[in-house]
Amino acid sequence: MGAHAGHTRRSRAAGPAPSRQGSAGRARLAVLALLASIMVPLVAAGLRSVLWVLVGIAGVALAAVGVWWALAHTGAVRALGAALSVTAPLTVLVLFATFGMLGPALLSLALWVLAVTSARTALSPGHTASQQSEQAVAETPRAPWILMNPRSGGGKVGRFQLVEKARAAGCRVALLDAGQDVVQMARQAAAGGADLLAVAGGDGTQALVAEVAARHDLPFVVVPAGTRNHFALDLGLDRDDPAKALEALTDGVELRVDLGYAADRVFVNNASFGTYASVVTEPAYRDAKARTSLRTLPGLLTGEGAPRLRARADRTYVDGLQALLVSNNPYGRAVDATRPGRRERLDTGLLGVVCLRVGSAVQAAGLVRGPRSGGLVRLTAGKVVVEADSDVLPVGIDGEHVVLPAPVVCHSAPGALRVRVPRRRPNAPRGVGASADWPRVARLALRRPVRGHDTAAA
Repeated sequence: MGAHAGHTRRSRAAGPAPSRQGSAGRARLAVLALLASIMVPLVAAGLRSVLWVLVGIAGVALAAVGVWWALAHTGAVRALGAALSVTAPLTVLVLFATFGMLGPALLSLALWVLAVTSARTALSPGHTASQQSEQAVAETPRAPWILMNPRSGGGKVGRFQLVEKARAAGCRVALLDAGQDVVQMARQAAAGGADLLAVAGGDGTQALVAEVAARHDLPFVVVPAGTRNHFALDLGLDRDDPAKALEALTDGVELRVDLGYAADRVFVNNASFGTYASVVTEPAYRDAKARTSLRTLPGLLTGEGAPRLRARADRTYVDGLQALLVSNNPYGRAVDATRPGRRERLDTGLLGVVCLRVGSAVQAAGLVRGPRSGGLVRLTAGKVVVEADSDVLPVGIDGEHVVLPAPVVCHSAPGALRVRVPRRRPNAPRGVGASADWPRVARLALRRPVRGHDTAAA
């Protein structure tokens, strides 16, 4: 680990890996929960349960059409879409309740979620965020430096007395004023002898200082003093009490995590292209996000000048995209992850890619088919090239708007950043496997050999 390798030692993994017997037990639970999710509606309604499933799917499809109309149109069509997006699912719920199917439907859905989650954990045991190249810190930093943005998160720096607490922990504190060059400040700190860089601010500021820390092979501390702090969330930090992150200075461990790049711009979370990136270019967006989005989205989604993106993710080519999200490691799915929208690992060396192409109400309704619809595409890749019919592309990088020359090449820098975090992180995500592979789950439940059991994709 460079010049600082002598100050660390390899730590034990956080807890023993689950046994093969435990994995088989979760596989059996997954199979039983899946069968129960099918049997509950059959017992409640017999073959008519098929009709009720179709009614539920129709309600979701109509709601998707309503959302599309509300976003892509104005006037009466927008009002109709807003009404449909609400009334369609409500009507389905009323029908289910009237005919005594609401309880069985909810129970069946809960069992299905349990089945998918159990299947994923059974196939990929022992993956936890705290096991990501973890090393115990043997010495506290001698000259830590922390940059604080007093305006981030509605004034969290002042509200949690972070300046006083950081100085008490031995940090040299620099307060960020409007117009200052964050990267230059971090470089000067490193050149001045800082042996640890930290940031109390939002994800955009975190990313800029993180790149400087990576270039100098310095440990980096995240203090979640911004509004959302998704990077801190995926590191397992307590966003409700940002001062707890300072414990990393005296009782911490180090994780080797990846950084993402869009051209020469670093990101710790994601880079977004297309619709969202175009919306945030509007001057009024900062002060009126919802109103500005509703005003600009129709032109961006269906107008003549609507952006259409093309992307190549390793060997996979997709085109006709309205929106594209490239993330530093893949995000979990909403339906089969224990913590939806979070990255279970930050050290896979891969980019997550989410592509959206919906050009009509029919395609919006088709989203209920999931991956087979073609409207929503999820991939992982080491390199992503984004193109458009223009010389430049607006990009939202960790929530900050930039304009980059097209095409934009995105890549991962595996293990580039040494992140120092508190040893005790109760919010550290517990990993699960990839998509539920039911044939493998069934073989594991029957205690038959499952090839690749211990190397399932994260």
